[in-house]
Amino acid sequence: MRRNLAFLSDMLQAILPGDVRGRGPVAASAEAVRSMLGRPALERLSAACDVLMGRIGDASMIAVAEQALAAYAELDESEKMQFWELLRDHFASDPADIRKAFAAYDKEPTEERLVPLFQSVEPLRQTLLRRLNTAPGATRLLVDMRADLLAALRKDPSLRPLDADFAHLFASWFNRGFLRMQRITWASPAVVLEKIMAYESVHPMQGWEDLRRRLDQHDRRIYAFFHPATGEEPLIFVEVALMNETPSQIAPILTAPPARGGSEPDTAVFYSINNTLRGLKGVSFGNFLIKQVVKELAAELPSLRTFVTLSPVPGFARWLASNQSPAAVSLRQELQGDLWIDDARIASRIAPGVEQLAAAYLTEAKHQSGAPLDPVARFHLGNGAACWRVNWPGDLSTGGISGAHAVMVNYLYEADQIELRHEAYVREGVVAVGKPLSAVLASKKRQEIRV
Repeated sequence: MRRNLAFLSDMLQAILPGDVRGRGPVAASAEAVRSMLGRPALERLSAACDVLMGRIGDASMIAVAEQALAAYAELDESEKMQFWELLRDHFASDPADIRKAFAAYDKEPTEERLVPLFQSVEPLRQTLLRRLNTAPGATRLLVDMRADLLAALRKDPSLRPLDADFAHLFASWFNRGFLRMQRITWASPAVVLEKIMAYESVHPMQGWEDLRRRLDQHDRRIYAFFHPATGEEPLIFVEVALMNETPSQIAPILTAPPARGGSEPDTAVFYSINNTLRGLKGVSFGNFLIKQVVKELAAELPSLRTFVTLSPVPGFARWLASNQSPAAVSLRQELQGDLWIDDARIASRIAPGVEQLAAAYLTEAKHQSGAPLDPVARFHLGNGAACWRVNWPGDLSTGGISGAHAVMVNYLYEADQIELRHEAYVREGVVAVGKPLSAVLASKKRQEIRV
């Protein structure tokens, strides 16, 4: 209770007019406390932020941070936008301080002079976020807060500097050194199993029996990363099928009956990777997770020789719709109406065109950054995989057809090539391709020459 009274006193000092501040215990009278608690959430939050940025002890800081986050939870969408604007406009860097620090460094460019320059350039927002993070459970709440900010960014791009501050801090707070990989089994806590089911968005689960099948110890695995600050909330998880071939379709993996022993698997198939918290967008976990899972599986099952994905191609349909080349226009007409789904002759006739254009999309279509346009391709190629084979039709689900005309792709992870391919991709933008995809690209080139 004493800590709460100290908080209220600090809050009142931040809100009351200047000529009233500092009058001692009278500021924290019962009537004033009731008045404080009745103020609008945005006003309480703003005052708490001011208090946090002042001279404040550790115990009071924790109490104020708790109250600030509680006030934020009460805001509606319009009030959240006002809060973002407040952070943008009143908790930025001070240009005068930056000029002063730079002038001192320019006059005497030493490491000692560099420290105050760094301090002046860093926005006050980052200090505020660090102090908010002292409250119990604050890290998860700040992740959710950034999810709200990402939604606000779509309406007001001027808030982008705030997102840069969150991303900068999260990159440190969620550093690989803090992450713990855990295999998920049927014996895992129920709360974890429920979250795995809820967060699976690539191939949604149909209930507990579906989850049980994906956890079958004979031929299935699920691994997840956890962070001390988020408890039993998985940050990312990957689902693996242990097989004796590289699959070309997702349905047989999702509908296969439980395994009953048999030959030892030689292929590990990563068929679903899910990030769980929207507020951690841009914070990379998947590259570490896949590489660690490869090591874990190789140690557990020496029979494994091939590590490959069966991945969606989420941007292919949108890219094909915008492509005005004769080949793309012709293929769109063939795909229209989905007659190929039930007619094997139509599917066989248009398959080469689908594979060639999908291969072109994966290797030639570029994002504004110069990287591949497809986000899944950027992820796996950046991890050091090779784009190995286009599969069509690979995913006949509603989402697979609408997003990629049923195209899927295998990315191949080869232990002795991962780092070399990663470096070539990062340094020179090299897109590593496997023999099957190379053959498709070569046939596309020959056809273009004939035309």
